[in-house]
Amino acid sequence: MDLEVTSGTIATLIEEAHRAHPRECCGLLLGQGSRIALAQPAANVHPDPARHFEIDPAALIAAHRAQRAGGLELVGFYHSHPNGRPDPSAEDLALAEGAGRIWAIIADGNVLWWRDGKNGFEPLSSRVAAG
Repeated sequence: MDLEVTSGTIATLIEEAHRAHPRECCGLLLGQGSRIALAQPAANVHPDPARHFEIDPAALIAAHRAQRAGGLELVGFYHSHPNGRPDPSAEDLALAEGAGRIWAIIADGNVLWWRDGKNGFEPLSSRVAAG
């Protein structure tokens, strides 16, 4: 499956990872189907944000409410690996629900895209769209 990702979304992901360093940034991916229109930053509420992430539950609730009201769909999540690679870690594998959500992982100025399937993460290709 090919994702369509806006250039603004990619810029936001890289900027958020840079801003949060040496902590992990995290947030929500909003769009429709396989098109990601927006990366919405969220607070990392994990007690050890330098090595882990936990998206603020209030941000998740707000995204679900906005979706029900006709807003963008919550299609996935993102986070950074400040001292690693943009590949799923063992902890990412443990957190994934296998629900087919899209994950963006940012490291060293690069963004890789993944889908959390029943058998773990599958890499996704993407193309950049204006926006």
